Formats: sequence, structure tokens, C-alpha cells
Amino acid sequence: MLSASQAAHARREFFMMSPEEKVEHFERRAQNHKDHQEFDACIQDLVRCVALTRLVYEDGHLKLAQTHVRLAKAYFQFKGWGLQAQEHLAMAREQLLFCSSISSCTGEKLEVLLCLLSAHLTQGGTSLLTDNLEEAECSFLEAEQVLGELHQLEGINQEEKIQTELEICNGLTRVYKRQSRSEEALSQCERSLQLLRDCGKPEKMCSIYRDMAAIEQDSGHLDQAIEHLTKAHAIAVSQSPEGLQGAHTSHSLALILSAAEPHHNDSAERYFEESLSAYKNSAGSLDPAFLAVQDDYCRFLLFSDQQERCFEIQKASLSSKRSTFGDLSAEVADTFQLIGSVEMTKGRMKQAHRNMTKCLEIQSLLYGPQHKKTKATQKAVDMLARAPEVAERHQRQGRRKTKPRMFSVVPSSGDDGNSMSDSYTASSFS
Repeated sequence: MLSASQAAHARREFFMMSPEEKVEHFERRAQNHKDHQEFDACIQDLVRCVALTRLVYEDGHLKLAQTHVRLAKAYFQFKGWGLQAQEHLAMAREQLLFCSSISSCTGEKLEVLLCLLSAHLTQGGTSLLTDNLEEAECSFLEAEQVLGELHQLEGINQEEKIQTELEICNGLTRVYKRQSRSEEALSQCERSLQLLRDCGKPEKMCSIYRDMAAIEQDSGHLDQAIEHLTKAHAIAVSQSPEGLQGAHTSHSLALILSAAEPHHNDSAERYFEESLSAYKNSAGSLDPAFLAVQDDYCRFLLFSDQQERCFEIQKASLSSKRSTFGDLSAEVADTFQLIGSVEMTKGRMKQAHRNMTKCLEIQSLLYGPQHKKTKATQKAVDMLARAPEVAERHQRQGRRKTKPRMFSVVPSSGDDGNSMSDSYTASSFS
């Protein structure tokens, strides 16, 4: 914290700076904020850089393009603001068109190409964010072309080149996956795997194998998906046996095995238990991820005719879910519903009706009576209410509520009968 005199001196120094020096000042400060993950402050300083740069430099100057691209990248990476980023990218492109036509020396050309590369990569990411997949593909392919030119001019080192290629591959994988172009998406994943092998970073292959598994699963190729996930799991467990990445891949494997042929059930159960153990050790039993895996495990137990075990786990999880999500939460409502469903299949209609009613009360508050979930639960509650033991219990409760009460005045001990006691004994008609 600066003293008053130090702050006054800093202000005087700032006012004495030339506009060019002020641009450099805010650029350094923005970088410092970024290094300390102070993203809002970083963006504010980049906005100042853009305003000052427009005052200092003429249209068509490379500095203008660079400041617009930096601000666009910050909007995209730190805030996820695709439209704001695209506005600044459009301004940067206008400046870069002019810069490209006048750059003569190799140094200038390299700076223009580096700025273009950053612009194309950011444009690809923002286009994915705004679901403009054609624009995203075009931007990533243009980035690939610019990267090739930079490599030829030796304007980028090998490590930066590989990192940029991986970013392009990842972007194109996401584009092709969302366009259901599975073969092209898998081809980009294979390219990423080779790049990671080339640079000696096999530990980073885990996420690529997970992407490949998701693509194969979406295409209905479960055996290939299982194969890719098994490789991802092996990498994750070798890095950290009880880590979150291993927990995540175990969960994914359990889900896909449980969706495959019944002969995979033993393996699915083993991976569910492995995932739960890893999440519990890494994040704790109150963590939402642990509770989500536990719910998936219970659905698996239901489908594999292990209803009682599912019932026990769900009943025990109620206090954890109330603590984590709150009493009036979708997670608690779903738990009551699952417990009620198991009780219904076991013929325990009174208990099923009680838990389904609790689920209905929460869903009515969360979604309203006309929501499809509330309506479905209401239908189940109405059906259960017609069961003989439930209807009989309601009748008994109704009689208890409507029975008249007779109060007799009992004289206090030693009372002569001329005064009434303050004590009353109530007896109900049977």
C-alpha cells in the first residue's frame, strides 16, 4: 500500500509520461494483473491501451491491431464474451489488411503474422462459443496456414509451434464433433496424440483419449470407446492412483460399460466403486461430483436387480445431499423419488407413498405444479394413494381429525364442588 506522498509522486510521474509511455505502462500493468489472475483489472487496463493507442497511432498501424487482438483474447479467455471479442477482432483485421500490404522487412512481416495467428485462434474460439461452426473451422484452418508461414520464416520456436498445433487440433476436433463429422474429428485427435508423443508428453494424452471415446460412443461404437477410455484410465491412474482425473475416467468407464452388454456388469461395478473411492479420498463425500457418481451407481444397481443396495445407499445419502444442495433441491427430490420407486417395486406402498409425497412437495416448489416432472410424480402419488394400505391409513387419519372431544371438569382435591378447578381431563370417544 502506497503512502499518500508516494501516491502523489506516482500520479505526477504518470502525468509527465508521453502517450506512448502511457501505453507501455498500461500494457505492463495488464500483464501483471494477468499473471496474478486479476482478470477484471487486466481487461480494464487493456481497454485503456486500446483508447490510448488510437490517439497515438494512425489507422493501419500494427500497434492498433495488436491491442485490439489482446483485448479480444482477454474478453474471450477471461470472461467468455464472444460477441465483444469479435467486435475487436473485426477492428484488428481492418488494421492487419493494411499492415500486410506495407510490411517490407522480415521483422515487420513476422510481427504481422504473429498478430494474425492470435487473431485467427481467438476468432475460432469465439465462433465455437457463438455456435458459428463454419466460421470456426475456417479460422482454425487459416491459423494453420499462418503457422506454416511463421515456421518457414523461423519466426516461432518448436515448442510454441507444437503448442499452437495442439490448440488448432483441439479446436477442429470440437468443430467436427459438433458437426457429426466423426472421422475427421478422430483424425485430429490422432494428430494430437502424435504431437504429444513427438514432444515427449504422453501424460497429456489422457484428455485426447477421452475425446476419442466420446466421439466413438456418439457414433455407437462402444467397443472402440471402451478401448480409448481404458487407455485414458491407465494414464490417469499411473499419474495419480487416487487423483481426480482417475476418478473421472473410472466414472466414464463405468457408465459406458454399464450401457454395453450385460457381461460387462462386473467391470462396470468395479469402476464405479473405484471412482467413488477416488472422489471420496480426493474431494470428500459431500462433494457434488462424488454424489453424482453415487447416483449413477445407484441407477446401475437398479438395472442389475440390486434394489435393496440401491435403497440403502440412497437413504444414507439424504443427509449429505441436504447439507450440500439444501433441503429444497432437485437432488434431494430425486433421492426421495428413487427411494420411493424401490419401495414401490418391493410392495412397501405406505413408505413409497410417503417418500413420493415428499418428492412431490419439493418439485412443486421448484418447478410448479404444471411441470412435466411434477405431473409425473403427482400421477405416481395418486396411484399409490389408491393402494389399500395407504387408503386405510388416510381413513384412520381422517377419523382422528374429526372425532369430537368431551371435557370433564374434575374438582380439585378438597374442593367443595362450588368452584371449578383449573385442571381439565380430556377423553375422546372411541
